[in-house]
Amino acid sequence: MSEREQELDETASGRLADIVALQPTKNGELQDRWGMESGSEVHQYLEGELKRFYYRDDNSLIRATDEAAELVDVEPGIEGDGDAGGPRVVRVPALQVGIIEVLAGRDEEPQSVVSVLHDLRDAGYDPEVGEVRSGLRSLESKGVVTSIKKTVPTFRLAVDRDELEVEERDD
Repeated sequence: MSEREQELDETASGRLADIVALQPTKNGELQDRWGMESGSEVHQYLEGELKRFYYRDDNSLIRATDEAAELVDVEPGIEGDGDAGGPRVVRVPALQVGIIEVLAGRDEEPQSVVSVLHDLRDAGYDPEVGEVRSGLRSLESKGVVTSIKKTVPTFRLAVDRDELEVEERDD
């Protein structure tokens, strides 16, 4: 075991793996994942235990350092930029796979959260509206979905489906 690995206990190592897999992510997503009471508790944990292994990008989203990704040997949540000739790889939970499958395409009319919820239910998923909203926001932070502000927020894919390779992540 390397010196770096000895620095992290099992909980910290698992949480670092979550950051790598979910990146880019937000305090709220980690709060839900880790069963914490608040985003503030997540921030305190990150600063106290994982400060060397993460940073916030220009949009204040949490990302893992290259060292962190090597340390936990987990595939990052997204790979590629979609413009380099190959597909953009996105690793997401099953519900987000479903959202990508049913969500309006890049050139189609955007959908409300409720519309996406109904389409998901028609496709055999049974999420709550909050789970759909959270999934859409997570996909938006990864650059897969775009939000169009109308009376209520509406969403559609930000990239063409054929430019995207979606892998279901084991949670």
